[in-house]
Amino acid sequence: MKQVIRVTGVGSYLPSRILTNEDLSRMVDTNDEWVKARTGISQRHIADDGQFTSDLGAEAAKAALKAAGLTADDIDLLVCATATPDYTFPSTATIIQNKIGMRQGAAFDVGAVCSGFVFALATADGLMRNSGFKKALVVGAETFSRILDWSDRTTCVLFGDGAGAVVLEEDTAEDDAQIGLLGHNLRTDGSYKDLLYVDGGPSVTQTVGHLRMIGNQVFKHAVVNISSAVENLLTTTGVDHNEIDWFVPHQANQRILDGVAKRLSIDSAKIVSTVGKHGNTSAASVPLALAEAIDDGRVKSGNLVLTEAMGGGFAWGANLFRL
Repeated sequence: MKQVIRVTGVGSYLPSRILTNEDLSRMVDTNDEWVKARTGISQRHIADDGQFTSDLGAEAAKAALKAAGLTADDIDLLVCATATPDYTFPSTATIIQNKIGMRQGAAFDVGAVCSGFVFALATADGLMRNSGFKKALVVGAETFSRILDWSDRTTCVLFGDGAGAVVLEEDTAEDDAQIGLLGHNLRTDGSYKDLLYVDGGPSVTQTVGHLRMIGNQVFKHAVVNISSAVENLLTTTGVDHNEIDWFVPHQANQRILDGVAKRLSIDSAKIVSTVGKHGNTSAASVPLALAEAIDDGRVKSGNLVLTEAMGGGFAWGANLFRL
């Protein structure tokens, strides 16, 4: 028998306020046709003024716990992926820990921007295999609306707010069984920092700053880098791309989703896409998309799921697991 780490519950949360492309056209020089043609996005959710990243994350965590049939008392590890924390410190994970009533274990943040959830899932997997944790929550939560320059139509149309979470549990299986988390491939390259970054921070400017991006360059690197991470992961796990049941990518831009799928020869019918109604929710996008596909019955127990993401840093990677 071997140790396996399984995804046993998935949850999500979206703020109630919806900002459509038509709404944006009254704020900045853009229109619905322009945004859809370049991104595939029609709308995005925006957190209320008194609603914080930890609030979104806590709601997603509660939903994931309910789906897993667990309570916060069962969880001994909470990893939160976010680039928009409530505070410089303490970590947003510890605030979520308190809000859901988790009084034991450890909680901390992972910062890999849009790749945050991919990195956090790999981090929790490693800790559960090597540090004695039995049940974990991995949360991706963002309020990117707080760091957008709403006069910059090249960036403000892309992003939205939201949160998603998964519960991981330790289990055992036959040595040849391919279930649970099967592998991860993580990469970073800091030399591309100036292509996607926020122009503020406590040490550099003592301000929060705004998101800045050279979109055409990010697009070019995203397709190549993500495809490479996926190919490396499939090679190391011995899985053929035809075996993938569902491809749940980071919801950055529909053109990037399509470009990666084409490069990897993944059938478009296997792609879970929510970017049209959520926008790019950064670290929240993968678990949000996964939760929707499970809720609507597309993704089922036993399915082989491939995720991927790339974000500022550059940071990129992929996860492979069987539900």
